[in-house]
Amino acid sequence: MHDWLAPDWPAPSSVRALCTTRTGGVSHGAYQSLNLGEHVGDRIDDVRANRATLQAALSVRPVFLQQVHGTDVLGVDADTPDGAVADACTAVVPDVACTIMVADCLPVLFTDRNGRRVAAAHAGWRGLAAGVLERTVAVFGDERPMAWLGPCIGPSAFEVGDEVRTAFVAQSADAAACFRPGPMPGKWWADLPGLARQRLSAAGVESLHGNDGGVAWCTASNPLRFFSHRRDGVSGRFAACIWRA
Repeated sequence: MHDWLAPDWPAPSSVRALCTTRTGGVSHGAYQSLNLGEHVGDRIDDVRANRATLQAALSVRPVFLQQVHGTDVLGVDADTPDGAVADACTAVVPDVACTIMVADCLPVLFTDRNGRRVAAAHAGWRGLAAGVLERTVAVFGDERPMAWLGPCIGPSAFEVGDEVRTAFVAQSADAAACFRPGPMPGKWWADLPGLARQRLSAAGVESLHGNDGGVAWCTASNPLRFFSHRRDGVSGRFAACIWRA
């Protein structure tokens, strides 16, 4: 599958997951080549061809959301249309893939140890601060899931203002450890995967895998592999998917 990522985590064999990169599609220019986003200015026929490539690789239908940096968690099945407004989704049926598109924000995939339920969440800083991960964990009830964190903008590239740091530190003093002083007063380098790991741990998720904040996971630092809106301005979208086989 080109250079797509296969999560290394102890998910049951009935659960499948992958994360695409920017390779393997037909888009051109800033969207080269596997852009999966219909909303970013790419040719719609190219996006549809790219989505067909993804679906063929999954062998099930990926459900694409309209992500708005919120906290809604949508239950999806074979009848769920693309474009439903939500920033996380969950499934208990084996014929659809929970799918999150990103180009700097953090995709997080979830499953329980028995593989009865899967879920995916879109965690930019706004959704993360508002509780999208906690709401996704809650759909698993008493059984805390395991989580895999995909590529996102890294802690050496994600410059934010005081308001972002304040939003997190106001909720947990421990969040201060995920911010380093930036290039000028009032600016900070934020560790988005570090913040997500803190919040997932606080929500009772003990089995955490994937993005550890290293440069190999950074969308902005790997232009040949990942789309990055912060780096390029005009950018495609890659996707993280999870489904029951």
